[in-house]
Amino acid sequence: MKLTRYRDAPAYFPPNHEGMHCLRLQGHEAGPSDTLWLGMSHLLPGGGTTLDASGVEKLYVVLEGEVTIATEEGEQVLRRYDSARLAPGEKRALRNNTNHPASILLAMPYQSTSSKQ
Repeated sequence: MKLTRYRDAPAYFPPNHEGMHCLRLQGHEAGPSDTLWLGMSHLLPGGGTTLDASGVEKLYVVLEGEVTIATEEGEQVLRRYDSARLAPGEKRALRNNTNHPASILLAMPYQSTSSKQ
């Protein structure tokens, strides 16, 4: 078992993320993982990402607050415990349009299970 205490979770700094504090909970620099990694992002009011896609599936769960997820098809507001799946190649932008901080959990497979990039 590999345990990561929240207080010890390493920060990471993905491109095109503004007004966000991102933590690695499992995988990458947080420790070994074979197929996927977990991250948690705290979005300040007005914080978010640009409209970008990745080559792998992404799963999000809102843990606190509200997060708007925009895709090329439109926008949806996710509230506490709501979740969303984004397909490989599907563009998305996250945004906190409220005056309260929000937290979102991300589960994402490695680009390649052999390279873990």
